[in-house]
This record gives sequence, structure tokens and C-alpha cells, in this order.
Amino acid sequence: MITQDEAATFERCMAVGGVAIFGADTVYGLACDPDTVEAVERLYAIKGRRPDKPAAVLLFSLELALAALPELGPSTVAALEGLLPGPVTLLLPNPARRFPLACGPDPETLGLRVPALGPATAGLGAVRWPVMQSSANPSGGADARRVSDIDPAIVSEVDLVLDVGELDGTASTVIDLRRFEGDGTWAILREGALGRDRVAAALEGLVS
Repeated sequence: MITQDEAATFERCMAVGGVAIFGADTVYGLACDPDTVEAVERLYAIKGRRPDKPAAVLLFSLELALAALPELGPSTVAALEGLLPGPVTLLLPNPARRFPLACGPDPETLGLRVPALGPATAGLGAVRWPVMQSSANPSGGADARRVSDIDPAIVSEVDLVLDVGELDGTASTVIDLRRFEGDGTWAILREGALGRDRVAAALEGLVS
């Protein structure tokens, strides 16, 4: 279970440009501050991930996510309210080009995560710092549901490990909402923890 002190330590780690391993609602991830070049470069190097591949920005509450992206239209906001918090990564229009280090070659698309926190991870709800998040595995490797599943070479390179026990182990469902505001179009780009029927039910009737 994440304590208040551990949540505060995690937030300080992000603030000083550190890289952490943490668990939320799907699989274990790596986290760093999304606006610190050195931290982002280090996270990518730890994973062995190409620097031109985008990563998601994660916030620990829907309120913080909506405040960070005030330009989202009403239908897209309604979609976020229907899907978040939850085990999904949402591809959103990003006309203000926020969090550019996480966006890779397409600065006008942002991947957003707001995890559904359970009893073991509820303490992370106190974290107000946005993080850039990528799964805690070598690029292309298997996702980790326990800290013991993470490659020891990755564990040895990070500044903090938050062990929350065993997670579900199924990666987030990736949903493309970039055209949702205009015509209600959406697409699942990666099947994952939230099934297609539940996604459809959450988005039904949100565009007039």
C-alpha cells in the first residue's frame, strides 16, 4: 500500500528529474517528469526505446487531466469523463502542443492516462505532478505485473521503486479520440484491459 510519505517521495523524484518504477492499475511502469529533457532521455535509455517513439502522460486524477488540457472540446471532455479513471490510454488532439517531449514526431497528438487506483495504490491520488509513463520493460519485452518480473538491469538504473504488489498484468487499451470532437469517430488501436463493448458503451451518444 502506498503511504503518504511514499507518494510525496515519488513526487519529489519527478520534481528533481528522477526516474521511478511504480504500479498503478495495469502493469508496472517507468515514470519521469514529462518536461525535463534529461529525465526523458534517461527513461528512454533505460528502456532501450527509440527517442522518436511517443509515450503517455499520466495524471492521477481526472480533475488534474482536464485542468492540464483546457482546450479540449465538450464532446471529448465527456468522453474522458466516461472512460477515466480507467485502464485506457487515450490519443487526444493537442493543438496547444503540450508535453512535447512525450509526443514524439507528432506534437499535436497526446497520449493520456488517468489510472483507476485501487486500495494498494490509492495513496498516489495525492500526487499532483504529471508524469511521462512507459511500461517498465525493455522495449518490445513482456509487461511486468510484479516488481520481481522487471528486468534487474532496469531496476538498477532507477532512483525509486514503488512496489504495490501484483497488478492485473494486462496493458491499457489504446483508444484514438483525435476525431471524436468533430464526428464522433473513435478507434481502438490496441486491445487491452478495457473491452471494446465497455468502450463503446462509455462513448455512445456523446456527440450531437
